[in-house]
Amino acid sequence: MNKSKVLIISLVVVLVAAIGMTALFLNEKQSKNELVQEFELEKEDLENEYTHFARQYDELKLTVSNDSLAVLLEQEQLKTQRLLEELRTVKSSNASEIRRLRKELASLRKVMVGYINQIDSLNRLTNRQKEIIADVTQKYNAASRRISTLAEEKKNLDKKVTLAAQLDATNISVLAANKRGKKARRVKDIVKFKIDFTIVKNITAETGERTLYVRITKPDNDVLCKNPANTFAYENRELPYSIKKYIEYNGEEQDVTVYWDVEEYLYAGNYRVDIFAEGNLIGSQTFELD
Repeated sequence: MNKSKVLIISLVVVLVAAIGMTALFLNEKQSKNELVQEFELEKEDLENEYTHFARQYDELKLTVSNDSLAVLLEQEQLKTQRLLEELRTVKSSNASEIRRLRKELASLRKVMVGYINQIDSLNRLTNRQKEIIADVTQKYNAASRRISTLAEEKKNLDKKVTLAAQLDATNISVLAANKRGKKARRVKDIVKFKIDFTIVKNITAETGERTLYVRITKPDNDVLCKNPANTFAYENRELPYSIKKYIEYNGEEQDVTVYWDVEEYLYAGNYRVDIFAEGNLIGSQTFELD
């Protein structure tokens, strides 16, 4: 074999080797680029998971009313945000750091699951407490309404008992008498009013001494009264009276007569007699003087 053939063969071998080395280099470079892209994608996915995780803590805090649990959630969220910042500063090619941060994320996920279960348990307990409170409130309101109804019924019953027990004056008559004790024909001849009435039988009324007040009212609504101090209590005010009469009441029907000495100027018109006992008006009668 001559030298030229040897040279050609050598050149071919070198060229083939060069092509092979170039192909191998290009293949390794492509593999490295693909690996870098894979690391970058893994890092990006991990960042997205951390970001989503931090956002989940915001959502969880909105469902918590327990202050202590809210503080723990805040601490875990800050830890998640700190690890996210670490991840963002790590190079995509730093596989060991990315693996560590992925393990940290797995630990955070377990902690979050625990908090979610705890919050769910607290919410169920809170809902149950709300149901119990609502039930108790409903029963309390029903009981309050019942008590109010019973109180109103008792009030009405007491009122009926009071009304049933109060005295009642009937058969009220007034004699305008002259100085001979006869019926006066003219107003100027009247010297005395004789007022008769009957306290009716009432077995529910208390027996014992009773005080009766008689008011004689003129046509101008002025009350005949001997002394301005002669008053009695009626409906939160003091009323003047004409005559005070004490009786001993035994529950049976009782006739009563009272007298008024006329010392005032009288004139024709409609007069009225009102009889009171124990703060109640128990009888009224009008009469006319000509």
